[in-house]
Amino acid sequence: MKQPIVVIGQGEMGSVFARGLLKLGHPLYPVSRGTSLKTTAQQVPNPLLVLVAVAENDLHPVLKEIPDAWQQRLVLLQNELLPKDWQQYDWGKAIAPTIISVWFEKKKGQDSKVLIPSPVYGTHAQTIHDALATLDIPVTILKNSEQLELELVIKNVYILTTNISGLALEKMGLETAATVDTLWQKHQNLAKTVANEIIDIQETLTGKTFNRNALIKGMHTAMLGDPKHKCMGRSASARLGRALKIAKDAKLNPVQLLKIASA
Repeated sequence: MKQPIVVIGQGEMGSVFARGLLKLGHPLYPVSRGTSLKTTAQQVPNPLLVLVAVAENDLHPVLKEIPDAWQQRLVLLQNELLPKDWQQYDWGKAIAPTIISVWFEKKKGQDSKVLIPSPVYGTHAQTIHDALATLDIPVTILKNSEQLELELVIKNVYILTTNISGLALEKMGLETAATVDTLWQKHQNLAKTVANEIIDIQETLTGKTFNRNALIKGMHTAMLGDPKHKCMGRSASARLGRALKIAKDAKLNPVQLLKIASA
């Protein structure tokens, strides 16, 4: 029998990975909300990997409680993820988890919908690649951590720009349920202004300077992958609030984001 795999989180995204990993022949041990990680680690002390597939707001409570035996086996896939999210923990300073920047969506009652190939980097990258390949979900294995950080920032710019711009268009009465194609074709100046303020925040969080044209080009490539993708998700307001808090703490002045919030 192949090595077992632990899956923390039983939502739609976790179910996709679980199905692919099962197709590879791995026995799975699901961990749901309220289940003791310490107790589960005693029962499954030597898994091949531990996939953390919880909601964004639940990520840090889980990472704080990761048992020692699992720390070198982590795979993370949450949105708005950056190296600081795992490096703030003692184990994260020495151990880099495997990270996948997910570019497919999974909604209840629907099959997975791919926008573009999902980049992955880390010890368990090949396993994640092979698992998703069984479901015809394309994955690109990256060569180094610098590529990974860039890909994470591109994903963050895409999510935050489309969500916040969609929120702005709705609040201003310009568009209802705007798609990314509508945003780019009709409101590109808004999109680029928001994107640049989001890049300011990403550079603050990473301590790096990025090629802005490359980031915006990466965002546009993702838009072309699914032009009918809705801009504004349920988390749009929360994303705007988090972005403004980070900007305030960093003494940034995101004029467009503040204008959107005031609306």
